[in-house]
Amino acid sequence: MLRIKRLNTFMLQTFIPQFLMTFFICMFVLLMQFLWKYIEDLVGKGLEMSVLAELFFYSSITMIPLALPLAILLASLMTFGNLGEHFELTAIKSSGISLMTLMRPLIAFIILVAIGAFYFQNDVIPQSNVKMWTLLFSARQKSPTLDIPEGAIYRQIPGYNLFVKHKDAERDMLYNVLIYDVSKISGYPRIVAADSGRLSFTPDKLNIVLNLYHGEWYEDMNQSGTSNLGKDLYRRETFHDKEILIPYDATFTRMDDETMRQQYVGKNITELRHTIDSVRLKVDSTGHDIAEEMRTLPVVGTATRNVIYDGRGRHSEPIKPVKMDKPINLNDKLKELTANGRFQVVDKALAKALSARQDCEFRGYMVNDDLMVIRRHQIEMHKKFTLSLACLIFFFIGAPLGAIIRKGGLGTPIVISVLLFIVYYVIDTMGYKLARDGHWWVWQGMWLSSMVLLPFGLFLTHKAVNDSAVVNADAYLNFFRRITGLHQTRKLEIKEVVMADVVPAEAVQKLAHLKASCEQYLSANAGREKFIQYWTLGYDKPSLASLSREVEDVVDYISNSRRQIVINKTMDFPFIRQLLTYRPAGNRVLGYSLAAVLPLSIPFYFIGRRHIRNLRAELNQTIKVCDELSALLSEGAGEN
Repeated sequence: MLRIKRLNTFMLQTFIPQFLMTFFICMFVLLMQFLWKYIEDLVGKGLEMSVLAELFFYSSITMIPLALPLAILLASLMTFGNLGEHFELTAIKSSGISLMTLMRPLIAFIILVAIGAFYFQNDVIPQSNVKMWTLLFSARQKSPTLDIPEGAIYRQIPGYNLFVKHKDAERDMLYNVLIYDVSKISGYPRIVAADSGRLSFTPDKLNIVLNLYHGEWYEDMNQSGTSNLGKDLYRRETFHDKEILIPYDATFTRMDDETMRQQYVGKNITELRHTIDSVRLKVDSTGHDIAEEMRTLPVVGTATRNVIYDGRGRHSEPIKPVKMDKPINLNDKLKELTANGRFQVVDKALAKALSARQDCEFRGYMVNDDLMVIRRHQIEMHKKFTLSLACLIFFFIGAPLGAIIRKGGLGTPIVISVLLFIVYYVIDTMGYKLARDGHWWVWQGMWLSSMVLLPFGLFLTHKAVNDSAVVNADAYLNFFRRITGLHQTRKLEIKEVVMADVVPAEAVQKLAHLKASCEQYLSANAGREKFIQYWTLGYDKPSLASLSREVEDVVDYISNSRRQIVINKTMDFPFIRQLLTYRPAGNRVLGYSLAAVLPLSIPFYFIGRRHIRNLRAELNQTIKVCDELSALLSEGAGEN
């Protein structure tokens, strides 16, 4: 018990520092991404450092739902990767402690983190969202600071374009100033040219004061339409000192938080449910009213239902049908009318139908907006649960994967973590958009990423607990070679410890039997099968499997030899593979059926012929190697 407690403490002391390190790294990266996304809304606005610091503080809090799962994934990968790389994991397992026992304290820690993340997402994140978006929208509405460049037209002052050829920062002077007043939509702009000038703000920072020296004022007096003296009336004024006042709000005004608090991002679960229920009641009421109105619409100009207002509200009851002695044939009635009368009847009917359709579409748009509000609030409510589950899922992916790959540090774990997180983010974004647009149920879209990654995490945990080689590249390469028919290379080395020495006479006898088996198999199977023969007969796969096992038995026996030349020659034995193309059909009926699929069966037949030709070459090579090894072993026996 003492050993287990020490192990739990060791795992927590190993995991928590790496978790905190990776968490702050992820937070920094996400904060830089936020800054890059909204840099145009913040740069050049003259915002105070306290405002920027407050905005970054609240934005960093809102980044926690993205940073937390990624930090858990990266930290668990690094922790178990380091243990595996330094053989500490092997030593712990050799002492009888399983991987699940090793993960137990970390599972408890991650569960606590997940519970804390839920309450954080429900109580803290909404308030941070309100503060962040309020500050961001306030910063967007603030006018930019005046940073007039030299030799370029400055257009940041609403209604004015300003050109300055040269600036003197020490004296705060502008030289060769041109001002174009384009505040009026029509007509020519007013132009003011001055040798020099100075720019300042009024004390309330609501206006710009331009003090201009030695300049001229040009204005078209006829564009306002107030002059009756002539069509070509212009104003030209030469001034020595002139002051121009331009409206320009340079103050930072913080919006009211109440506006954002009414949005879905600023509500907790209780408030979200209340809004969903209220809007859903409104949608149901609107749908009931639309249905009642559609029921009460007249059919062919005749009312079919009576509208009744009572304690239950507005509803309708069907009108008893009028009994007719003889049914009315509408086609006959239309034929009695003139061509113009029939046209008017049809035109009125189309107009009424179009009006009813447009009215229903307009009401449908209103209902769709309310349904969008419901989906937005439901999405936000599900997010508060998916974050906690994502923390658990990423731990059960990172911990077993780190134990399997046995690579620590920041290299391989970062690459794997980023790739897995990209997959998670893409799936989560796809599910979010499908749920937001109403293509899927909200719970399906929001839990899509969890439903995809949870089986993957359980699979990795199962493989890691059972010490399965999930990331063994040779195993996947051999599987690919078996599928595609590519050749495999045999690799052997002299064994340092041999349990049973090779007896040359017994080895020669095994080689002779293997050679006879290969020759018998070659003679029993035709070298070149015709199309129908290939599909209905093929090569004998059970005999080939037995032959393959015999080859491997011979190789295993001779690989115990202490002679390098024998080992080198044994590596020349090919692998006898079991390909589907050797015998694609198990019986004649299935063979005829597959052969009848001519567009596909013909290329498959030629591929099978090539694989069979390679198989015969491998069997002939096996016979040749048997002869050469028999000669080598016989020479070795004679020397001994």
